[in-house]
Amino acid sequence: MIARTLLSSLLLLLLSGFASAQDRVAITADLFTLNEAGREAVFTGNVVVTHPTVKVWANKVVANYSTGGTTDIENFEATGAVKLETSDQSATGERAVFTPGDQLLRLTGNVKVTNAGGTVNAGELVVNLATNVSTFSGGSGGRVTGVFTAQ
Repeated sequence: MIARTLLSSLLLLLLSGFASAQDRVAITADLFTLNEAGREAVFTGNVVVTHPTVKVWANKVVANYSTGGTTDIENFEATGAVKLETSDQSATGERAVFTPGDQLLRLTGNVKVTNAGGTVNAGELVVNLATNVSTFSGGSGGRVTGVFTAQ
């Protein structure tokens, strides 16, 4: 469960949309484009998403939403040197995609998850937030590696 806390926090961020009455989500970027006809919000350049339980850094963040508006997220994609961080762990990769419909979060491309219990490196991490099952895979013939510390 090395990734569960971090990824559960990311889920809270995504389900809250860009802002809610209970939690404030701050997003900064060099450029923000809202395509209302295409139902797409795009943040580019040094993107930082700050939520009370998780912080996300990426080069680009795209949120596609349905007719319910920006709080009705269909999918969320962060690309380019993605970093997710909570108070007790961090994860990095090249691309993170979350789809609320199937409750799957995929972090791909040189994935590294670190917390007090150790570090896991993989090509891909898939977290099923409905079942709390995290699956690390090597991807492209690679292997999953881990270093764990006794506490």
